[in-house]
Amino acid sequence: MAGQASLVMISVFAVLALLGLPLAVSIVAAALSAVVLVAPFDMALFTSAQKMLASLDTFSLLAVPFFILSGVMMNSGGIAVRLVNFAKLISGRIPGSLAQTNIAGNMLFGCISGSAIAASTSIGGVMVPMQAKEGYDRDLAAAVNIASAPTGMLIPPTTAFIIYSLVSGGTSIAALFLAGGVAGLMWGIGLIVMTTSIAWRRGYPTSGWIGFRAAAVVTLEALPSLFLIVLVIGGIMFGIFTAVEASGIAVLYTMLLTFVIHRTKPLKAFPQFLLETAQMTGTIMMLLAASAALSFAMAFTGIPAAVTSLILGISDNPIIIMLVINLLLLVIGCFMDIGPAILIFTPILLPIFEKLGGDPIHFGVILVFNLAIGTITPPVGTGLFVGASVAQVKVERCIRALLPFYVLLFAMLLIVTFFPDIFLALPRSFGL
Repeated sequence: MAGQASLVMISVFAVLALLGLPLAVSIVAAALSAVVLVAPFDMALFTSAQKMLASLDTFSLLAVPFFILSGVMMNSGGIAVRLVNFAKLISGRIPGSLAQTNIAGNMLFGCISGSAIAASTSIGGVMVPMQAKEGYDRDLAAAVNIASAPTGMLIPPTTAFIIYSLVSGGTSIAALFLAGGVAGLMWGIGLIVMTTSIAWRRGYPTSGWIGFRAAAVVTLEALPSLFLIVLVIGGIMFGIFTAVEASGIAVLYTMLLTFVIHRTKPLKAFPQFLLETAQMTGTIMMLLAASAALSFAMAFTGIPAAVTSLILGISDNPIIIMLVINLLLLVIGCFMDIGPAILIFTPILLPIFEKLGGDPIHFGVILVFNLAIGTITPPVGTGLFVGASVAQVKVERCIRALLPFYVLLFAMLLIVTFFPDIFLALPRSFGL
């Protein structure tokens, strides 16, 4: 039955998605088509609807619209330039300083805005032309921007871990933030080391010291935006407030930055921010509800158990099984956005990982790390195409320039997979 249900579910989903129906509608229809194989249609419809509504009746979901609203306001302008100047200050003496600034800027802006695409366009739109003007190879400039943009998916606050927490059955959001932050920093530092090596071989220049007075001005301009990271993560780490409360505080602080301190937008723009937030939140909530129907359908038809038996039957060696899971996630990430991928594949793969004795926090980091790589890999990685467009470089040339960065990221993925203590040490130190 599990094999038949899987075939029907995949077929219905693929056909509806190719016809252009919304992803959530395709998922729900695929789930219903599998359930009706073993239950009457009215029962399948009623139970699926019940599961969908129950999945949204969760207090933790309040963090999603608040963090989205904070990111929307951060993207309104003014923040990127300040962070670029600060990143240039801290990375200016390293070979290839402008490329290093791009990496540091994407790490800072990505985690504040919560969007890899926003980081790639805002920071890359400033830095790639600057690098080209200074004699940098435009292909490399594009590759550096593309490779560093996804760090914001790992460095908190990020909605990817909030969604995973809900789908995985309540894994600690604070622990995921801390473990993911370590992985995101490793990603960024690894890129800096590789870019330094490339820049040194090509003879790219460093930036001169701008002086203590100018450095102080740049730092003071960037500090209010940077403090958001300290406020959210510090408050969660030290138990001052929960992740949901932190999201509300992030909104209040971002409003202060946008309307009072930086004054990048007038207060009358706030309704437009709310509208954008409602649209993005509605999409995420519908996908969450659809994933609940899909999870019910898979459990009802025995698909997770069948997939578990299939993967565990490949080998008795946990290393081989983890390599298979990573390969599967990398392929999924090449074709599917990170949100739907988390919703669909967490219920399937997490039980396998737990059977191997793994920690749900560790699996969350592995999952997001894999899918973040997928956003910058062909054939449909959105980060790859957006970054190529920003740099005005053909995708084929970007891919060639990205090859050494892909090798580095795959190597770091192995570290994330097989050395969990590196990433779990910080959450454990806070008792999470």
